Amino acid sequence: MPKGEFKPKDPQTYVTPWAASSSTSALKRNQACKQCRKRKLKCDAQRPHCSTCVRTWSSQCAVPPPVGFAHPTEPTCTYDPVEGLRLAPDTVEDPTDRIRLLETQISQFQQDQHQQQPTYQHGPFLPSGSASAKSVASMSPPERPPSSSLFPSPSPPQSHATIILPRASLNLSAESSDHTQLSNNEELAGYDASLLTGQGVKPDPFMDLLFSGWNPELPEPVVLSRLVDIFFRCDPCGSRILHRPSFMASLAYPPSHPEFPHPALLHAICATASRWTSHDVSVGSDGARRDRFAEFHASKTRTYIDQTMASGAQIFAVLQACIILSWYLYAEGRWVEVWIFAGFQTRVAVPLRLNYPGTHSKATGASPAGYLPAPSTIKELELRRRTWWMSLLFDRIVSVGGWLHSIDERDIGTELPLRSIDFEAELPVENNPQDLSSESTLIVHPPQYTDPFLLLIKACMLFGKVTDYTVRLNLRPSVSSKGEDARLTSGFRALDRLVAVEFLGSLPHVYKNCLGVGETPDGTNIDTDLYLVHLIPHAATITLHNPFINFSTAADASAARCLDAARAILTAYYLITSTSFSITRLHPFAVICWYLAAVVQVQLCKRLIEIGDRASEANVWGEINLLRFAMLEYGSQSPIGIRQEKLLQGLMAEILQMTSQAQPLKVGVPLYPFSHAGVFPSNQGEDGKSSEIDGVAAGGHVAPLPSPGYEAEDASVNGGGHGVNGMWNSGITSAASTSPSYHGGY
Repeated sequence: MPKGEFKPKDPQTYVTPWAASSSTSALKRNQACKQCRKRKLKCDAQRPHCSTCVRTWSSQCAVPPPVGFAHPTEPTCTYDPVEGLRLAPDTVEDPTDRIRLLETQISQFQQDQHQQQPTYQHGPFLPSGSASAKSVASMSPPERPPSSSLFPSPSPPQSHATIILPRASLNLSAESSDHTQLSNNEELAGYDASLLTGQGVKPDPFMDLLFSGWNPELPEPVVLSRLVDIFFRCDPCGSRILHRPSFMASLAYPPSHPEFPHPALLHAICATASRWTSHDVSVGSDGARRDRFAEFHASKTRTYIDQTMASGAQIFAVLQACIILSWYLYAEGRWVEVWIFAGFQTRVAVPLRLNYPGTHSKATGASPAGYLPAPSTIKELELRRRTWWMSLLFDRIVSVGGWLHSIDERDIGTELPLRSIDFEAELPVENNPQDLSSESTLIVHPPQYTDPFLLLIKACMLFGKVTDYTVRLNLRPSVSSKGEDARLTSGFRALDRLVAVEFLGSLPHVYKNCLGVGETPDGTNIDTDLYLVHLIPHAATITLHNPFINFSTAADASAARCLDAARAILTAYYLITSTSFSITRLHPFAVICWYLAAVVQVQLCKRLIEIGDRASEANVWGEINLLRFAMLEYGSQSPIGIRQEKLLQGLMAEILQMTSQAQPLKVGVPLYPFSHAGVFPSNQGEDGKSSEIDGVAAGGHVAPLPSPGYEAEDASVNGGGHGVNGMWNSGITSAASTSPSYHGGY
């Protein structure tokens, strides 16, 4: 080929913008291009590409490329930076030079921003109330096309050749202009709403370069950190499976670090934490709360779960995210999804061998080894235990006495976890010696292995025993088919005694009060786990006895048991409303307990209407409305409360038609004992005084408190105790004066 003008074989002829000159003067040091200096070839330093590099590139293009490869579109020819000449990052081959160039650009950009905005305060946030702060970022998810080639969903971009910019906080939804508000919780009083919701966040372009690799579908790092902190402070469910100190520390790592939390976990936490921060919230036609921010992150969590189930990568972290998402769905009252996830997560945990002692098993002739390797640290072992037990808790709670469990109690060999204080401090404590193989596990509580969370596990497994009994009784009704009363069998008696008497009676003295741990708790430090521990046995009692309840029969044992349990649940509600604690922070299963208590009251109200006892009926209506109010208040944060209240109204349709009360759904009760403030406003006449129905004030019915002292010997199911005989001596008398009660430590 002649050495003159080069004619490339490619159809697109490359034309150089200069004329070759043979009389080029000698170059100074480092003026030649880097490629010629490296290969020690003569260079004419022409821009943008020297003649030598053009010839080399043309020679490469003359040969067909190998399969799977392509020739460069232009010659590779780069020069040292020249003062006054700005080079694009793509023309810098050396990574060190690229980093140096980016650092220079960032520094220059900072200086320009500082000169343009002399009033800019320290930190990435604007002063509250400024005009700019109200119009910038929110925590709404990005409105980007689903088929984006640059940022495919759901996985974050993995290319190292491009710089990924965080975009999750850009305000692309202008329909929401109101300032977001936090829930009225004392634990969140120290937070600025703008930090939690992203409002008032000033876009800072140089941060885009700094946070290279950040998942654009997650909130900005500072907002995400606040949400994670709120999650650990407020969430009564999923936060139990994570080690808070190490998880908070892992957020400081760059996203590419192996210790950085899995995106599925972060999305699930964002969805859950949004219950206590209001942003992009609307109310549907059914009165339930709709949170667009939470829905976005819940959908992203589902996508990661689907990906992991197909590949098996990082399955344990995604299983944890699945459990957190399941509790979010439970609080939303989405029962179909809840039932699917309940079975899904327990079945996923089985091949991981989380149901084995030590959460690991080796391969044997009859069984393969677990998918996960043996835990290497105490913290890893405890994380696996807590993940397993929280999936079991979810399974037992979702069943609610009428559905089969995903895994049988006899197939659970995992020992109970350690106390939360020992877990977070990573203390070298011996493994918990208790598991479900012992009959006494539910009523024996070693002090060094007992705290509210461990008691909650035992209470839920106790409820699971009731579910197993009722489901199997319906599957194989051998006893009832013979005309015998199932309550007279030894199995029923033992289970009734365990649920209604022995469990709460076995609690250590410091856990006897539902308002907190200690000798005399004052309600200033409510433990949501312990509060639920005091509700679950009563809900289980109602579930066990409700199929046999008969208020029309004098001295009916099941009626007495159920009424005792309902009044105990009411008493617990009275106590917590006498404190400053917001009931929206309670475990969502508390709503189901209120609902079960209301079901008993509806049945009692029907009987009172039939016999014409209007005074007692008014009292019962007040108690029903109190429970309705509790569900509605909880529903202001979690839709499960709204859904259960509507379900209760469906059960009340019959008695609403039967009653002679003028406005039964407005009969009020005090918020707590000895209070004159009613739940619902009382009817007032023209003179400003409350109207009365048959001499009973419509707004002043006081739900009676249960009287202490109802012990096991007085509550035998055969109807021989004083609690039963005192209740039904002549039909149904006033429920306010003679109702028996179980002394559960209130």
